Amino acid sequence: MQRKDHPLLSNSLGSHRSLSSFHYGTPGLGPKVYVQASLHAEELPGMLAAYHLRALLDKAEAAGQLRGEVILVPVANPIGLAQRIDHKPMGRFELDSSENFNRHYPDLAKEVYDTVKPQLDQDAQGNVLKVRRAMAAYLQQWQPATELQSLRKTLLLLAHDADHVIDLHCDCEGVMHFYTEEPCWPQLEPLAHLLQAQAILLARNSGSGPFDECLSGAWWQLAERLKQDGLTVPLPQGCNSTTVELRGEADVSHTWAQADAQAVFDFLCVSGAVHTTTPVRIPAPAAQATPLAGSETLRTPCPGVVAYVADVGRVLQVGDLVAEVINPIENTCHPIYAGVAGVFYARVRDRYAHAGAEIGKIAGATAFRTGELLGA
Repeated sequence: MQRKDHPLLSNSLGSHRSLSSFHYGTPGLGPKVYVQASLHAEELPGMLAAYHLRALLDKAEAAGQLRGEVILVPVANPIGLAQRIDHKPMGRFELDSSENFNRHYPDLAKEVYDTVKPQLDQDAQGNVLKVRRAMAAYLQQWQPATELQSLRKTLLLLAHDADHVIDLHCDCEGVMHFYTEEPCWPQLEPLAHLLQAQAILLARNSGSGPFDECLSGAWWQLAERLKQDGLTVPLPQGCNSTTVELRGEADVSHTWAQADAQAVFDFLCVSGAVHTTTPVRIPAPAAQATPLAGSETLRTPCPGVVAYVADVGRVLQVGDLVAEVINPIENTCHPIYAGVAGVFYARVRDRYAHAGAEIGKIAGATAFRTGELLGA
């Protein structure tokens, strides 16, 4: 294993941060898998899972089992990790710009298309290498103007040429759930089942430029644009990326983290990055994949204290009572009902809500939303 420390652009005199990455295996020898944790810095289950994953990788390295390259970034957001206000962590948005740390990544397909278009031929794997080189060249010449931009650049330089990208997050309160783009699903289905995800949400561009879709989306977007321009050159899905939500913010325990780390490690074996003499057994699915556009975001039309009736993980039917919003001044109780059938996979942690606030999400099987599919 090799540790690398990447200095970030300083945003203030006398202040310097760096990002640490841990490199296993040999670049170019086999599949490359990139794993990062806590890009939203207050989402801590991924950090603990990364700690346990390192132990598994160290053991595999000592046994000579590495057949590809694995890069692990256990703390993907040192900027957000240092942000606190009134004793509360503020790791989702950068305080200086108010930007979400997991939004606004560059459109790599747009940036490299004109470069790669005349280079591509009938060699599919050669085309993958050409696109990756073009991505690397674009990222290398990118001159970040802020500390946040330098963090984004550093993460993308580490991950842009990975076959698989696993971005570990968590929700406020929730069950294990799994986001990926439709073209990535066949390759990442084993990981979702190894993790026993209770909701699997698929989209083809959910909007807002999150880290994972910046990487995987570039490939199918390039393939579509080539087809639109009348070119029949083959271009495989060169990167399959996912955002894995490791339950809720308070679900930080060695028991959960060891199980999650083992599931990710087993996927490394399935992908070919780690060799094992015993085939990995993929468990039966804990959920079927549903469209992200079918996920209902429950909101309250009135302010008040939120008293949940339904626990996360419950399978709801249309019309089931999910929560009641209590106004103790007017002595009223406003019910919130499920508008779709599906798993109640996430809900907010705070129990006081302003009018219009999001209070939970249900994974419905039928798409009904369009446009931006992700929240702030």
